[in-house]
Parts: sequence; C-alpha cells; structure tokens
Amino acid sequence: MNHWAFVTAAYAVVVLGTTGLLAWAYVTMRKAEAAADGLKRPQ
Repeated sequence: MNHWAFVTAAYAVVVLGTTGLLAWAYVTMRKAEAAADGLKRPQ
C-alpha cells in the first residue's frame, strides 16, 4: 500500500491549520489594536 497519499494529506492538514491559525491571530490582533487606539485620549 502506498503511504505517500497519507503523508501528503497530513502535510495538507498541517498547512491549512497553520494558515487558519495565522489568519485568526491576525484578525484578533487587528481588533485589539483598533480597541487600543479607541482608548487613547486625544492630546
């Protein structure tokens, strides 16, 4: 039985998971930055 299909699928799952995690972290970071900017007092 050829195992390369499973190896390729495992790599695909890891790449998609990492990409999704990075996108989630980026969106969350942008929301937090916007909230922090909203707390700043005008000088």
